[in-house]
Amino acid sequence: MQKIIDFIQNIYNTKEFIPLHEPRFIGNEKKYLNDCIDSTFVSSVGKYVDLFEKNFAKRVGSKYAIATVNGTSALHISLILAGVEKNDEVITQALTFIATCNAISYIHAKPVFVDVDLDTMGLSPKSLKNFLETNCEIKDNLCFNKRTNNFIKACIPMHTFGHSCRIDEIKEICDEWNIVLVEDAAESLGTYYKNKHTGTFGKLGAFSFNGNKIITAGGGGVIVTDDEVLAKRAKHITTTAKVPHKYEYVHDEIGFNYRMPNLNAALLVAQLEQLDTFIKSKRDLALKYEELFKTYENIDFIKEPKDSKSNYWLQAVLVKNVDERDEFLDFTNKNGVMTRPIWKLMNELDLFKDCMSSNLDNSKYLEERIINITSSVLV
Repeated sequence: MQKIIDFIQNIYNTKEFIPLHEPRFIGNEKKYLNDCIDSTFVSSVGKYVDLFEKNFAKRVGSKYAIATVNGTSALHISLILAGVEKNDEVITQALTFIATCNAISYIHAKPVFVDVDLDTMGLSPKSLKNFLETNCEIKDNLCFNKRTNNFIKACIPMHTFGHSCRIDEIKEICDEWNIVLVEDAAESLGTYYKNKHTGTFGKLGAFSFNGNKIITAGGGGVIVTDDEVLAKRAKHITTTAKVPHKYEYVHDEIGFNYRMPNLNAALLVAQLEQLDTFIKSKRDLALKYEELFKTYENIDFIKEPKDSKSNYWLQAVLVKNVDERDEFLDFTNKNGVMTRPIWKLMNELDLFKDCMSSNLDNSKYLEERIINITSSVLV
């Protein structure tokens, strides 16, 4: 285990505490921030919000991008746009960060959990197909859950740690069952599956720019879509549903104060300029880790799945012997190298323990064995 500590300290050239993932501000961040401050447009109106949306859409290959205050709000609005309402159900994976389920819960809808694939750690098309064929039927042109008597309106797969799930197969199944596909691409900016950017397979996709993401403004999120009607409504309801006017305040529906501030957007315009540099560094780091862990019979380094070019946002290993996971976590953290386990399964939380689930054997296997290791950009 000391060999791992020495390796990480060597590549980061420090004996000091090494965080799991820290941001890098090495470009035009200060320049654009100062320009933003000088303009006095620091809130949700300003040129950097518009510029970021334009640049982001171009980067991922979507027609539209709508900036929000964080990734959770982007998911929340995406579900509203997908037509999810109170008491509806949304299929997702139990192995995910809680933001996925929080966004569902804001609408008073219910998550339904299916399993993940072991190689992608993302929602399994096989598990999804088996669940639907066993429990559901098409009724009134919608997917109807015969066991709960609720409609399933949407499906949210997540691209875990920047590794794409089999999103094309998931889309095909969702289309067959009239389920709206909303991608949780919070962790996968810069990741491509079969040469198409994650987040752009579904009707809507949501990204995050939290402080630990591959690019960050301390917070922030974005919705991407190719649907002009949905894009316009997304911008409208994330800006308190205010009807455009020079001076009158008229609001035509319940809206949300979810618009990204210009200050955050200024940071993100600069960060987006560095994305290729960050991804190259992370992929180089992945190769170094892959070589290191080849020497450990009981630890597997998590590599990008077939047909995926991953951003390797968070590097991860799988400890084959479940009893050694906590030993790994304890030793590294006590010796100044931050590591963390994967998330506790959502269906095991009191909040969601009564939600319907399929067999989750793969999810449980990964929950007990996956560890994230130091992943900061090497610059």
